[in-house]
Amino acid sequence: MDLNLTGRRAVVTGASRGIGAAIARVLADEGCSLDLVARDAPTLRSLAEEISTGYGVAARVHTVDLRDPDAVAALAEQVGSIDILVNNAGDIPGGPLDTLDDHAWRHAFDLKVLGYIGLTRHIYAGMKQRGGGVIVNNIGASAERFDATYIAGCTGNAALTAFTRTLGGASLLDGIRVVGVSPGPVDTERIVALLRSFAEARLGDADRYAELTARFPRGRAATPREIADTVAFLASDRSAYTSGAVLTVDGGMTAASSV
Repeated sequence: MDLNLTGRRAVVTGASRGIGAAIARVLADEGCSLDLVARDAPTLRSLAEEISTGYGVAARVHTVDLRDPDAVAALAEQVGSIDILVNNAGDIPGGPLDTLDDHAWRHAFDLKVLGYIGLTRHIYAGMKQRGGGVIVNNIGASAERFDATYIAGCTGNAALTAFTRTLGGASLLDGIRVVGVSPGPVDTERIVALLRSFAEARLGDADRYAELTARFPRGRAATPREIADTVAFLASDRSAYTSGAVLTVDGGMTAASSV
């Protein structure tokens, strides 16, 4: 399916690895030029070179700490006129309430919750002035599938789900679509680390995390590419009537837990 994304410009945050890097590659393959955002400058530059060489599209690098509101505002000014914003940066830690202090909560929310909201505010204003654009928030299925051992993630993702649905419910009046993707477990370094912490809490041994993975649909986590393909579709005109919606991509785990 041709997504008709050729020639569009996209900003992808948290692009240096994992789902963010996969999203960047898929959008590049679809013909988008890219502004790649992360804190890891060497990895980001390597990805930009790979994309420019492999896909023949422009890829600019922005080394930014999205926890800093001034840096977020400066980033929005630097990228200028864009067609697609993918909010993806986040590192909310695992753990129950009694293991997370005030710093842990604020540090996590400053990036994934307030970082998403802050960059969206700036980019949305420019899109509104130009009369169009798409914002895709990569959230997380823990927004719906609550787990006390991942309380900060559940809370932050629930907030972003509400933000996405609320803004996206009215954004078409400005010619803008706002949508979300909520992945379940994905095969990335960060998720493996979280699974190890869950295995420690539930099974008493972090090295037994593979036992949790074996219980997933198809006996595995999702691949980053499976999430990236979903993001690309939602960002495209093939999904032009979709706004204010969050698509859960978790192999049916959330649906199964509600039965």
